[in-house]
Amino acid sequence: MATTDILNWSAGLLFALMTLLFILRIVLTWYPQVELTTLPWSLIAWPTEPFLIPVRKLVPPIGGVDIAPVIWVGIITLLRELLVGQQGLLRMLG
Repeated sequence: MATTDILNWSAGLLFALMTLLFILRIVLTWYPQVELTTLPWSLIAWPTEPFLIPVRKLVPPIGGVDIAPVIWVGIITLLRELLVGQQGLLRMLG
C-alpha cells in the first residue's frame, strides 16, 4: 500500500469520525438536560468543543439554537470532498 493510499484512507476516516461526532452534537442540542461533562456524553463533547467555541463567537446561537455544529458538518464535508473525494487533492497525488 502506497503512502498516499494510507494518507488518503486515514484522512477519510478522520473526516468521517468528525462528521459523526458533530452530527451527534447536533442531536444532543435537542436535549439540553444532557450533562456533557459525564460519560458517555463527554466522549462527544471533548473532541468537538474546541472547534465549536470560535464559531460560536462569530455566529452566536439564533433563537437559542446552536448552529455551530451544523456549520462544522458543512466545513468538514467540503474539506473531505476537496481532499479525499473522487477528484480530491490526495487522490490526485496517488
